[in-house]
Amino acid sequence: MRKILVFPLMILLAASVFPQKKLTLDEAVKIALQRNSSVIKAKNNLASTEKSLKSAYGDLLPNLGARGSFNWQKISDVGGTQLDFLGNPIVIPASETDSRTYGVSVGGGVTLFDGLANIANISQADDNVEAAKYDIAKLKQDIVLQTTNYFYSVLKAKKLLGVRDENVKYNQKFLETVQEKNRLGSVAIADVYAQQVAFGNAELAQIQAQNDYEFALNTLLNYLSLNVLEDYEAIDPFAGVSEAIDTDEYLNQFNKVDAMVEEALDNRDDYKAQRLTLNAAESGITVSRGGLFPSLTGNYSFSTSATKAGDLFDRKVWGAGLTLSIPIFSNWNTEESIEFAKVRALNANEDLMLLERQIKVEIKQGYLNLVAAKKALDVSTKNVVSAGENRKVNNERYSLGSGTILDVLQADKNYTEALSNKISAEYDFYSVKDALLNYLGKLDTNKFE
Repeated sequence: MRKILVFPLMILLAASVFPQKKLTLDEAVKIALQRNSSVIKAKNNLASTEKSLKSAYGDLLPNLGARGSFNWQKISDVGGTQLDFLGNPIVIPASETDSRTYGVSVGGGVTLFDGLANIANISQADDNVEAAKYDIAKLKQDIVLQTTNYFYSVLKAKKLLGVRDENVKYNQKFLETVQEKNRLGSVAIADVYAQQVAFGNAELAQIQAQNDYEFALNTLLNYLSLNVLEDYEAIDPFAGVSEAIDTDEYLNQFNKVDAMVEEALDNRDDYKAQRLTLNAAESGITVSRGGLFPSLTGNYSFSTSATKAGDLFDRKVWGAGLTLSIPIFSNWNTEESIEFAKVRALNANEDLMLLERQIKVEIKQGYLNLVAAKKALDVSTKNVVSAGENRKVNNERYSLGSGTILDVLQADKNYTEALSNKISAEYDFYSVKDALLNYLGKLDTNKFE
């Protein structure tokens, strides 16, 4: 008896230590955008890409450097004898020389012309920065959609669990009714056994629904990098909405497939990014072709040197010059670079065409999925009404003795399935709608920033 009381007390203690936390859909999306590692890494890469653009602009500017030097030399000679031109010996005495040299110089250079490669390099770097920004924007939209789908899965599992809870209560009450009828002799004991089996199956389905709910919730919390051991409750954003969803109103938000494709090509951030990637690749061809043209660079310098630090600026040397380099033969390295740049541009263009075809498929299939989801929701809503009436009729017939328990059990099974199908169809409709909005590039992420 003591052990039986300990377990509920532990549950109550845990509930007091870890109070339940409310989690709305907007909060979940905000957390996902803040903690998603892909977004964090993409932003880090964007920072380095922006530095590349700054470096490309810097190539247009003159460079400047300064240099200072100090040299010290000491020569010790023990002396000796040397012969002059006539062969007479000359005695050289021992000597020691100590010398110091100081020097300061400033200079640099500037590229005046390199076949417009530096200009193309700026254009390429700028396109890469903008493409990276669009890639991040599209990544955020995908994260919003994924988070929403996980959130809908939790809400769906929670409602399905509610259906199973109500079904257990119904079967328990009906079992009590059948047992009472059997005690009065109005039904056979076989009906009691049949309802006991149905009640056990209802409890088993309830346990499975509970597990499905916990799994869906843990999946969402793990995606959000939240602690799965803490108690969270997902708040349904549609809780205040009427039970009947106006699917026609939702469907009217979307036009014909051709118009939606054109809208997607204008809105999709990944398509914009791929077009900029193609532009950057084409700029790469210009950069490579710069190796075919002469290059003109300018250089400038100022220097001074002395044997004493105080005499450094007594002698000044100014210098300036131009250097013209004409490529004659580069061992076909330039041709190779140009060919590689062309291949990259061709591949980027092929990727753009592939993405365009993919967008068309996504829009068409997404629209068909929405129409099918609308139909499934409409049908499932009618099925709930029909199955509910059928269960009510069979219960009344069984109460009057004109129906069998098998009819009641089948009617209850059909009603439970109809409710479950309606719940699934409802959240599937929302998911398909959001997916189509994402295909159109219309999922708004700014409100979550």
